[in-house]
Amino acid sequence: MLFSTLIPGAILAPNAFPQNASTMAEAFRRRSAEAESKGLADPFKGITANGAIEPGLYDLHSTGVSTAPVRTAVERFLASLTNEQRGRTMFPVDDPEWRKWMNQHFYVRQGVSFQEMSGTQRDAAFGVLETALSARGLKLTRDIMRLNETLAELSDDHDFLGEWRYHITVMGKPSATEPWGFQLDGHHIIINYFVLGDQVVMTPFFAGSEPVTATSGKYKGISILQDEQQRGLELLLHLDRTQQAKAILNPEKTKNYNLTEAFRDNIVLDYAGARAASFSQPQRRQLLELVDLYVGNMDEGHAKVRMDEVKRHIERTAFAWIGGSDDASVYYYRIHSPVILIEFDHQQPANLRKFAKDPNMPTRQHIHCVVRTPNGNDYGKDLLRQHYLSHAHA
Repeated sequence: MLFSTLIPGAILAPNAFPQNASTMAEAFRRRSAEAESKGLADPFKGITANGAIEPGLYDLHSTGVSTAPVRTAVERFLASLTNEQRGRTMFPVDDPEWRKWMNQHFYVRQGVSFQEMSGTQRDAAFGVLETALSARGLKLTRDIMRLNETLAELSDDHDFLGEWRYHITVMGKPSATEPWGFQLDGHHIIINYFVLGDQVVMTPFFAGSEPVTATSGKYKGISILQDEQQRGLELLLHLDRTQQAKAILNPEKTKNYNLTEAFRDNIVLDYAGARAASFSQPQRRQLLELVDLYVGNMDEGHAKVRMDEVKRHIERTAFAWIGGSDDASVYYYRIHSPVILIEFDHQQPANLRKFAKDPNMPTRQHIHCVVRTPNGNDYGKDLLRQHYLSHAHA
């Protein structure tokens, strides 16, 4: 049995964990605590281009898109829980629990899991996702959960992997006027959903899988992230030679490159690659359609609000690429503006190394994607800050 480490891109040796289940669980708890301690050592600031938050990017306003459906769905979910379950599911809206998420399947998570939910509770939990996400976003989320079952089958590990090993926590109390939100946390799908009035921030958002296509087992035929993969490549190929020269940071990819995964809330990452200011209108349209593949996972009304925000900063958006550019290549790409950061990465094998042709090389069967809101508004933190400034709170 093989396990990913807490360090993105690193591979753990087969004997790095004891093979006894109870001692493995204890090792996982220890490593989870160590990751949290290190990752949360610095107060939240947000991802920046130069270490300084760019001011004036976000403001409190009405979007005209109701959040009542998701509020009602979360209230229904909370009402379905026992007192004990509710006690470990609810946290204050500004609790550090927001930042305690990690992709690794052995991470020790809080809240109530689908594994322990009754049928009624599961229906209520999916009701939350149905209202918070678009149909496409819901399908992606469910397919990732199903592919985690495929991974459990392939690796023969049903202790830490499987379709239902996903947890929900709720931050704050669902309200029409006060800030609140929820988090879905599990292997290869993490959704942070902050709500203030009718404003929504759905980042950090993490999606991925290993494998990305099930060729056997209970969910044979499921495949995810193929549009994100192909359209990223198509955008690169539609750039002219000068633009490609700027976009391609390295034509070879031999390792993992995602920079903004778990506990990277304050990373300093300058803009790199080709600038959309030099793009033609068709190229800009392609870029925005690629962004929409990610943003469009949230409910349609708020996705439009978010895309309008992205469009306002199109001139300052950069597109960067690492890796090859043919139909069999593995690669990494990044879309970066003052208000959005998207990473797509073909990763090295982790739990399926024994099936890999070269276990040290990235593969198209292991993908990680991350969406962030730079300059302090991941988890809706900048909106929360402004809300606190304008409203008296204990």
